[in-house]
This record gives sequence, structure tokens and C-alpha cells, in this order.
Amino acid sequence: MFVLIVIIAVVIGFVFLYMQLPVFGQKPKGERLERMEKSPNYRNEQFHNQNSTTMFVSKKGMFSVIKDKLFDNKHEGLRPKDIIPTIKTDLKSIPKEKDIVVWFGHSSYYIQIDGKRFLIDPVFSKHASPVPIMISCFEGTNIYSVEDMPEIDYLIITHDHYDHLDYRTIKKLNSKVEHVICGLGVGSHLERWDYSNDKIMEMDWNETKDLGDSFKINSNPTRHFSGRTTKRNTTLWLSYVLQTPSKTLFISGDGGYDSHFAEIGKKYRKIDFAFLETGQYNEKWKYIHSMPEQVIQEAKDLNAQKVLPIHWGKFALAEHPWKEPIERLMVSNKKENINIPTPMIGEIIDLNDENQSFSAWWEGLE
Repeated sequence: MFVLIVIIAVVIGFVFLYMQLPVFGQKPKGERLERMEKSPNYRNEQFHNQNSTTMFVSKKGMFSVIKDKLFDNKHEGLRPKDIIPTIKTDLKSIPKEKDIVVWFGHSSYYIQIDGKRFLIDPVFSKHASPVPIMISCFEGTNIYSVEDMPEIDYLIITHDHYDHLDYRTIKKLNSKVEHVICGLGVGSHLERWDYSNDKIMEMDWNETKDLGDSFKINSNPTRHFSGRTTKRNTTLWLSYVLQTPSKTLFISGDGGYDSHFAEIGKKYRKIDFAFLETGQYNEKWKYIHSMPEQVIQEAKDLNAQKVLPIHWGKFALAEHPWKEPIERLMVSNKKENINIPTPMIGEIIDLNDENQSFSAWWEGLE
């Protein structure tokens, strides 16, 4: 019994010390916390979704999800057996007047439009986890690094989960980034990682910031959650509408289908290009991640002219086969015929080419 108590104490002590590492960020405090407490979306020391949201449909909750991960062997094809095909584009050599998008896999991508450069949720580490050996990327997908990035005008963070806010990547990016846009409270993590407060622009839902040169960014709700430790929802999760001199873009972040898509669509009338979360779903958490068929409805609600499916193709965070998201999405789209570009990781999307086509590169891969 004594030996067991000692072992438990050592494990608890190790976990406590490990969670003091900077990768976990830090709790908001001071003026940052005061602003959070004034938000209409913040109650009882946490943020809340617009509409009531159950995290897990199963009555067993998180236990059921953990059981599936550890003991359910029914799921096959979670990770590709083949190396994912990619293209290594020299981003620094692209003229700044070119309007392009480059997807890096999962929810990381680069936007260059009307002379400004935006980097969204970059994860250039091999793991989407605070523990380096967990949630590793698919073979062949991690071909970009911070060193490959040009100078960035705006780093945009949708929320603070590890597959969107990567400590190692963000830390290295500091000298290349002029401004960071994020949700309330997320700046606390950045501050611990040596970002100066004058770089950080925190936003609540339904706010607008004028970025100059006829650029505006508008923050909107999404139906999700946040957290880098055991306590959830101490920082805010966002979607964004980026208005540039020539186009209007929607950045979804993570989240389940809800009324905010139609509300955003009515407000902006037309979205030229939408980045919509498509993968890492499960019926057990269908309210906080969109199913592929719902992505089609989201695009319709937004009146989106083009849709890039994101949140797939690099990490396995759910129990579905790795290429199921894109397959289900494309099948659902046969009736609607929405313009859905399907670039390989690193392949350039020309925002001004309405006829650009892409291959179904995932077909034939195992």
C-alpha cells in the first residue's frame, strides 16, 4: 500500500510539474481578464456558445470517447498507409500582388490578397499535442516550416486548441509577424510566449477592426469550445469574415452547424471564398464539429462562391477513415455543384481564376 501511494504521488507530482511548461500557456489576468468579464458571452468564469450546446451526445460523455480511442479496434484507415502527395511552393518568391491561398494541411493556410499576407492557425510541428509523441501528422504532410514563411502582416488564430495554436510554431514566428488577431483571453498564451501586447488584437464576437488600406476583419460566433488544460472555455473561440478591397472571405475555425452561418450570410450577402471545417467529426460530438453533409448547408447559408475544405488531411483526431471527410463532402456536393477546390498540401489556389481545376489526389491512396 505504501509503495502504491508513493507511485501515485510521484505521478501526480510529475503531471503537475509538466503542466507548468510554457506549451500550456497561461490563464488570463489583469486588464485582459477584466475585458473578458465584461463580455456578454462570459458567465460563471467561462465563455458560452450562442445556443445551448452539449459537448457529447453519449450519456457516458468523455469516458465513451476515451474508450473508443483506447479499446475500440473497429475503425480502420484512420491514418494513410501511403505517403500523402504534396507540393513545396516557394512562398517568398510569389509576387505580393498575386492573390493566392496555400493550404498546409488540417486548418493551417496562407492567404495573400490585395498586397497583404495572412497566416491562419499554423501548425508546423509534427504533433498536434502538448505531448510530443502524441497525435503525429501523416507521413509526408509536414513539409513546411516557419523558415519557409515570408513576412506576415496578420497571424489569425481561431481558438487555442493544440491543432490550431501550436506553441513551437508560434514561438518561432514571432519575429516574422506584425500583428496577431485572436479571441478574448488567447493573448495570455501569446504573452507568455514573448509576444508584445502591442502586437496582439483580441476580439469578442461581433466586433470589427479596421486594418487600414480598405481591409476589415469581423469576428463572429462559432459553435465550439476552448482550452489547453483540464479547464475549458476560459478563452474565446471565433470565426472571422475578412473583407479586403476585392473580396470577402470567411474563416470558419472549428464548430458544429448552427444558426450563425445563416446570420453571417444575411449580414454579408455573399462570401467569395470560405474556409470550412470538414473533418474530425463524430456523431458523439456532432454539435461541436460539422459533419461533411452539413458543410454543404453551411456553404449555402453563407452564399459562398468557393469552399476550401479544411481540418482534414494531416492529423487523425476522430474515428473516421482519413479520407472519408473529402469523399463524403464531394458525394454530397453532386446535387449542389458548389465550387470546391481540392488542392494538395502546398498547391497554389489562384483567387482570381474561376476556372482553375484540381485533381482528386486522394483517390487510389490507402
